[in-house]
Amino acid sequence: MKVEAIKVYQVDLPLKEGRYSWSDGKYVEVFDCTIVEIETDQNMSGVGEVCPLGPFYLPAYGPGARTGIAELAPHLLGCNPSETGVVNLIMDQALLGHPYAKSAIDMACWDLAGKKAGSPVCDLFGGRHGDDVVLYRAISQQSADEMARNIAGYRDEGYTRFQLKVGGDPDDDIARIFATREILDNGEVLVADANTGWLMHEAARVADAVAKLDVYIEQPCKTYEECLTIRRRTARPFVLDENVDGVHMLLRAFADGAMDVINLKISKVGGLTKARQIRDLCATLGIAMTIEDSWGGDVVTAAIAHLAHSTPERFRFTSTDFNSYVTVSNASGAPRRENGRMRAGTAPGLGVELNRDALGEPVAVYS
Repeated sequence: MKVEAIKVYQVDLPLKEGRYSWSDGKYVEVFDCTIVEIETDQNMSGVGEVCPLGPFYLPAYGPGARTGIAELAPHLLGCNPSETGVVNLIMDQALLGHPYAKSAIDMACWDLAGKKAGSPVCDLFGGRHGDDVVLYRAISQQSADEMARNIAGYRDEGYTRFQLKVGGDPDDDIARIFATREILDNGEVLVADANTGWLMHEAARVADAVAKLDVYIEQPCKTYEECLTIRRRTARPFVLDENVDGVHMLLRAFADGAMDVINLKISKVGGLTKARQIRDLCATLGIAMTIEDSWGGDVVTAAIAHLAHSTPERFRFTSTDFNSYVTVSNASGAPRRENGRMRAGTAPGLGVELNRDALGEPVAVYS
């Protein structure tokens, strides 16, 4: 099998709720999504997706993904896409850093590897654990009462795990955490995710104020060192996200006892190949994971489902179904939420087919 062409599509993904807001007044209303389709000489194609959460969340943005793919694509023509290790070595040699630009290509290669083997990606990643995957719902930053009402609504849809977007004024955030925890039952999970929004003194105030609540604290401050300081001042279970961007950072954080859970985002680390490596290392080290991506549609949701469903249940803190947040479907066959859960498909590869009407014509073709 050889790569004959790489096609790139751009599609906007508007939000069903209209706006997604988090710390420092940041928000997104329409996501800039990039789809990659790899065509081969065996009349077989694989698809991948990358969708950054705007240009101000991580060092990633929509047009940048397509620029990076333009740099990478000529180096991949003629190679065997099912040899994912070789593909990743080629990409890392051709372009230093920029992991998110490599993610959709790597995802498409795993789709092809599964189709070639006649197996779902989940099986290639070690097999299915359990019947399904428990999902969380992100609660966009609003007033305490509005966020509590949103949680109540999503509980009615079957969700039992909630990621509360905080990282604003500490007094407002304390009110948000108390108001939302109050309506939840024992066993339902609340994560207060500051997305790097607090200064250390603000994070310390919030952590002290909620010290007796059943709540997780996620990524309170911008730098790893600041987060570690807060981690050492609170007994609340602690999640790191933005700072854990690869194996080296994971090992440093583990050695420092810096967290109990990490958010493993596929595009943040460079694709499914490296996400799987980190996943397996976390399972060995005893670190639970939220398995997800920065954002996305149907293709990303399928990839998340395959990575999460092939992860031992004990280490799956939670996961997410991004295709339920947006109004445009970029592929058919992706998992759909059922009572706050989803499961990986059983078709070969990622099990999705591109929605050509939504994508339109490619914005670039490399052959």
